[in-house]
Amino acid sequence: MKFTRLVFTLMFVFCFGPAAFPQAQNVPAEYQEVLTILGKQGDYASNVLKVNIPRNDLNVSIQGMPVPTPLGFGGWVALTNGADGKTVLMGDLVLLEKEVNPVMSALLNNGIEVTALHNHFFFEQPRIFYMHVMGMENKPADLARKVKPALDLMGQGAKPAAASANAKPSMNTSRLVQIIGHNGEQNGAVYKITVGRDDINLREMGAVINARMGLNTWAAFIGTDDKASVAGDIAMLPEEVTAVLKTLRSHGIDVVSIHNHMVGTKPEIIFLHYWGQGTAAQLATGFKAALDQLGKKQTISQTQH
Repeated sequence: MKFTRLVFTLMFVFCFGPAAFPQAQNVPAEYQEVLTILGKQGDYASNVLKVNIPRNDLNVSIQGMPVPTPLGFGGWVALTNGADGKTVLMGDLVLLEKEVNPVMSALLNNGIEVTALHNHFFFEQPRIFYMHVMGMENKPADLARKVKPALDLMGQGAKPAAASANAKPSMNTSRLVQIIGHNGEQNGAVYKITVGRDDINLREMGAVINARMGLNTWAAFIGTDDKASVAGDIAMLPEEVTAVLKTLRSHGIDVVSIHNHMVGTKPEIIFLHYWGQGTAAQLATGFKAALDQLGKKQTISQTQH
């Protein structure tokens, strides 16, 4: 049995690994300067520098259950090449309620656009908000200097999160891969599967918006095979929204938020956040069913409201 499971897991790694995880490259000097200015870690792949901004200072619980940072409390900014040799930045910042407006002012005052503000969860303590940002400048370092004052306002006076939330998982992740058809990454107690929307040709300010720039669908699992939780985000075209909603609800998964992350894109992209509890297999099956609604030709009701 162990040998069969090992072979099956290796088959999925070879089949799905490259698509899910672009090969990391050496960070170009101009992007290394960004990491130095921000004092953050990141990686470079698919022509995108992804800078990690996890809120490891927060102790978050959902309905009284402590949850680890990788479940959905890790912010980021990403930089790539835009039009006319300029650099484009996009990002998602994870904020406490009291941080929202000071951070927003710091961004706006330094020439960074705020494109969305919303929740990802229900019943979380403390309340957490997500702020999407966008900017373009001649050099990557210019964007880093503009966004740094906002980042410096995050987590002031906070204490490190409890280490107990970072326990290793005890679920059969190869079974999740089998059901969903995509490989994932393990980060402490969280197993996260990310799927890009390569079927959508999306550009913003001349930059290709790919999975690493925020055009992706994901599911993050914690818990055990018998008692698991899932949180995630689904990137949809407008005509896909209703089918995805119906699918999630028919599988007992709660819809938490429907919103934009970017403004003025063609095509328009709608993002949906969800939360579910049950067996790991049930949750993976529900996510897979929603995933299967993407890329289909859907029709939108023309009924006027």
